[in-house]
Amino acid sequence: MPPSEIRILSSNILRGVLQEITPQFERERACKLTIEYGPPGQIKAKLKRGDHADLVLLGAPGIEGLQHEGLVLAESRVDIANNRIGVAVHAGAAKPDISSVEAVTRTLLAARSIVYTDPAVGGRSGIHFAKVLERLGIADQLKAKSILNDGSLSAELVARGEAQIAIQFISEIVPVKGVQLVGPLPEELQDVTVVAAAVTRNAAAPAAAKALVDFLKSPSATAAIKAGGMEPCP
Repeated sequence: MPPSEIRILSSNILRGVLQEITPQFERERACKLTIEYGPPGQIKAKLKRGDHADLVLLGAPGIEGLQHEGLVLAESRVDIANNRIGVAVHAGAAKPDISSVEAVTRTLLAARSIVYTDPAVGGRSGIHFAKVLERLGIADQLKAKSILNDGSLSAELVARGEAQIAIQFISEIVPVKGVQLVGPLPEELQDVTVVAAAVTRNAAAPAAAKALVDFLKSPSATAAIKAGGMEPCP
């Protein structure tokens, strides 16, 4: 008898896509998807202490770290999409200029508040953006008005009026109501991250998890990936 449940640990990087495809997958496979979202560091901690999961969905650096520790099956890795870091503001607000490195610097310095993922939780976009601020030479100037998010959706703080600008992966901005995507960071400041899937070492339903990965490469999922602002991997 096929398993009736697939347990998934995922960063928010694929939240919108999973929300879109889950009803179809569950209907066609008669298999429930139980999904727990969290930052990469939290997901790693869960797997190390033995929490049950069948499949992990993370940025490729996070998957590679889990492979190195033997927490996922290296041969099961499949690359799903390419994702860029974007900028979000409240819906209806004037879109700031982010067309160049200089424009981004001016926009950040002029902003009342900025939210991005706390690098300490292992989120790729937060780690990269902190390096961008250092590279631009404005990290110290922005400390007082920067909000370090705990790994949830930074754009939600903008939607609630708690921050003016959010910096996060585009796929984590698009699903949030009440915000608008200004656009991606300029290529000079960009970090294109591959979103990948891997079956866990102790998966109870490895074949079902592989079936979900295959579904993520299907036309239905590809359409959801594109709608989420990402580029499907071949």
